Amino acid sequence: MHRPSPGPAALVSLLIAIAGCAPTAQLSPSAAPSAAATPAPSSPAPTSTPEPTPTPVPAETLTESFDPSVFGDPTTVDNAYYPLTAGTRLTFEGQVNGDEGERIAHSVVMTVTDMTKVIDGVENRIVYEFDLTDGELVEAELAFWAQDDEGTVWHMGEYPEEYEEGEIVGTPAWIAGIKEDKAGIYMYAKPRLGTLSYSQGWGPDVGWADRARIFETGSATCVPAGCYDDVLITAEYNPDEPDAYQLKYYAPGIGPVRVGWAGALEKDQEVLELVTITTLTEEELTKLRQTVLDMEKRAYELNKDVYGTTEPAKPSG
Repeated sequence: MHRPSPGPAALVSLLIAIAGCAPTAQLSPSAAPSAAATPAPSSPAPTSTPEPTPTPVPAETLTESFDPSVFGDPTTVDNAYYPLTAGTRLTFEGQVNGDEGERIAHSVVMTVTDMTKVIDGVENRIVYEFDLTDGELVEAELAFWAQDDEGTVWHMGEYPEEYEEGEIVGTPAWIAGIKEDKAGIYMYAKPRLGTLSYSQGWGPDVGWADRARIFETGSATCVPAGCYDDVLITAEYNPDEPDAYQLKYYAPGIGPVRVGWAGALEKDQEVLELVTITTLTEEELTKLRQTVLDMEKRAYELNKDVYGTTEPAKPSG
């Protein structure tokens, strides 16, 4: 579910296509209100009274300010909308556009491991995820997450393996603190409508420049895994790909439960629904740990200039 997904500046009518529902919505660009011209006073203002200082208008930044000193317990990720408990597995099923525009079966399996890895001075929780399209493995990845003392979850990097016909054809990793790569915000502790868009990480060598903004709060949705209230919806996009968005639905205490899309230029039109939530057994956790270690071993060989410079992953605790 992590891709350089598209995005924008001025969106006026958005067609949102989501599995099981297709509401109409709009995304409004965050722009500062224009100030009306103030007529000149008829007489000069007294020199003893200073002119009021205008309130500065917040500006979006290319990357987020990251401070490793505010991560006291970073691998305890208990954010209401993105909790990461070791052994939790979320399975999603849906569809995506094929090369000819045909709809193809698509599934994603996301599993929180009991492994951690230090990135840019902060210990991270490792999530293992893989994508199947038409039953064939197209990508597997290790993603890295840390929660700061306020409860905001940070995206610290990822190592993906892209597959074609069972062979690895690419490993476009970005890792915060290496080269120009920087951590980004994935989920605020208290997401609010009206806030500026935020960077979800910065990896210029591999084209990772995803941003997001809060699209809707207090929503409701039903998927095969259950029905949820107080759902948060974010719109993710890449500024280099205008009018194309990935919409993600997050339920409190669960995390992602649905993926949709918006925008006339969105190519993949990926839709996913949470089908099952399972908890791994100790035996399954042990196997998953080995999967992570095997993948990391390949990463050190296939991606030496980025992943190859990182500290080894290790079991938490």
